[in-house]
Formats: sequence, C-alpha cells, structure tokens
Amino acid sequence: MKTVSLLVSLLLLFSSCKGSYQSSDAQPVQSEPIVEAEGEWINLFDGESLNGWRASENKETFSVKDGVIVVDGPRSHLFYVGDVEGHDFKNFEFKADVMTKPGANSGMYFHTEYQEEGWPSKGYEVQVNNSSGDWRRTSSLYAIDDVREAPAKDDEWFTQKIIVRDKRIVILVNGNVQVDYTEPDDADRPNNMSGRRVDRGTFALQGHDPESVIFYKNIMVKPLD
Repeated sequence: MKTVSLLVSLLLLFSSCKGSYQSSDAQPVQSEPIVEAEGEWINLFDGESLNGWRASENKETFSVKDGVIVVDGPRSHLFYVGDVEGHDFKNFEFKADVMTKPGANSGMYFHTEYQEEGWPSKGYEVQVNNSSGDWRRTSSLYAIDDVREAPAKDDEWFTQKIIVRDKRIVILVNGNVQVDYTEPDDADRPNNMSGRRVDRGTFALQGHDPESVIFYKNIMVKPLD
C-alpha cells in the first residue's frame, strides 16, 4: 500500500508541474539573460490623437481620452501606419502601459499588416486578458506559448513588453519574463494560423468585443539592428 500511495503522490506532483503552454514546439525559458538594448525609445502614440494609426472595421471602437487610447466597442484592430521605420519592423523592443477592466479581452499584434476586417491573419498576437472567459491570459503568445495565470490585475496599470530578436520572442510584464520562445525552423502551424511566423511588419491593438474595455498609453518602440 505504501508503494501505491507513493506512486500516486508522484503522479499528482508531476501533473501539477506540467507546463501551461499549448504549442508542441514551445521551447523552455532560455538561459541567456535579457538585456535591454541601447538606444532611445520612440513614441508611437502622441497622447492626443490617433495620428499614425488606422482602425479596421468598427472604427468607433478606438478613441483618445486624457492621453490614453480607449478600446470600447465591437471587434476592430488599430494598426500602426506611421512614419517610424516606415511601420515595417523586424527586430525590436516594444512596450505599452495597459489597464483592463474586469472581463476584458484584447491583444497586441506584431509582424502584422493592415486588413480591413476580421482577425489579423499575419503576425503573432500577445494576449491582454486578466479575467475574461478565454483561459489564455496576459502575456500569452496566443495559441503558441500560452500562460494560464494572469501576471497582472484588472483596474491596475501594468507594462507589457515584447522583444523580438531574429526568431526569439520574449514577453515581459512589469519587468518579469513570462514567455521566452524561439520559433523553430520547422514550426508546424495549422492552416488557420499559417501567418503566425517571425517575419516583419507593423503593430496592432485589438478591440475584441463590445464587452471588453481596455486602456493603452506610453506605446513605444526601440528598433534593433
């Protein structure tokens, strides 16, 4: 009986320690330290208008109030189309301050491109979601390397940062690494996710649904060689 009890205990321990990520090609957190690159941060949002940004369907979902981009309305995506790097980025550090209301769902896209409607088909999405019904929480590399426990809280500002260097993607919340993923050369993607690959492109903010209210400010990028 003692042997059986010990075996059951070990199985339970193993089960509780299993990773929370979905993708079969998700890599373990890298041992190489994350060091902020030299160079100045460039503002992509002027704090007063949506100049340099272009919304897709349901453009009224995005507005500016008190120096903040307010996301509140039907599905829409706000793409950066400004002059910095010709809105075409490959390697970079990107960050934004975010606050979610309870039940809100949103996301930050990179290596994407403008499209008039639907969910962006090109690029990766980094999840913004601390309490909505979708179990993939803030900092998830959506459906590729997912996080089950939110590293931030609703109604509080937090900083989400994305670093892309070649095929390595690092996502931090308030300075803490949540995802460290290196895309393999033979990354297996289903047809509906074929565009989720390291490439180059612009950024986008997501308005997910009419029940999701999110705030963004201090949206900055540091292009890397």
